[in-house]
Amino acid sequence: MIRKAVIPVAGLGSRLLPLTKALPKEMLPIGDKPVIEHTVRELVASGIRDITIVTSSRKTLIQQHFAPDTDMELQLRTTDKHDLADTVRELSDLAAHVSFIHQNGPYGNGTPILNASRIIGDEPFMVLWADDVFVSDIPRAQQLKAAYEATGAPVLALMPMDPADASRYGVPVVKDDLGGGRLRISGLVEKPKPKDAPSPYAAIGGYVITPGIVAELEDQTRRWHRNPQGEIYLSDALHSYAANNPVYGQVIAGTWYDTGSPQAYLEAQFAHALTHREYGPALRRLAYDLDAGTDQSG
Repeated sequence: MIRKAVIPVAGLGSRLLPLTKALPKEMLPIGDKPVIEHTVRELVASGIRDITIVTSSRKTLIQQHFAPDTDMELQLRTTDKHDLADTVRELSDLAAHVSFIHQNGPYGNGTPILNASRIIGDEPFMVLWADDVFVSDIPRAQQLKAAYEATGAPVLALMPMDPADASRYGVPVVKDDLGGGRLRISGLVEKPKPKDAPSPYAAIGGYVITPGIVAELEDQTRRWHRNPQGEIYLSDALHSYAANNPVYGQVIAGTWYDTGSPQAYLEAQFAHALTHREYGPALRRLAYDLDAGTDQSG
């Protein structure tokens, strides 16, 4: 069973500057909640109740967001704002599942996973990045969890991609199609040229990591000085491990939005708003009016 998860948040968010100079990109709102809260809620709803957030000293706002605030709750209740007080209490309850550790170099997206693994111990765990938003009937984390329980091996979240975009992603080498969106993969090519892409899928937004992958990351630390930047990459570990061991990809049923760039963030915000029960209908009418050219607001 997958009982634990890691959310790396120590990155700079440079593609969204100056917006992210003081505000962590993981705290950007999607609807009425920051992106990272959506990620934590997704994990808890999928039965994963032990969540480690790997952070940096620049991102104390994330810890403040999840910290209990009894003073705010009491003030809200004394002014009869009980619904809001319940929201603050619910967030505090959610925070009971969250702990924090600080990034310890060298860097690259494999480093926070390796750091967290030393606390998690010798068991599989999930990794989700908090700049991804999925709109799906079944949470992405639940789909990954089911794939791991069926295979007992590392799992990558996959989405179909336009081959022209291959240079933006890690692209899996597909060995077998097992049906139901589940693929056996034998490697992972990081950001290939479109003509060299080994499959029409992109590895995005989620992984189930096993002790074997952690061992590969450990091996990278013993030879990381060969990399001029001194960085450790999860894609390298997965590629190396998949050459001799079972690794699977699960094509996620749903729609994926990456909030890491200005346009992608706006698209994620807009898509989420349109599906909201309360203000979605009004926004859909507004979008229709704008598209039809009937808006008179100037």
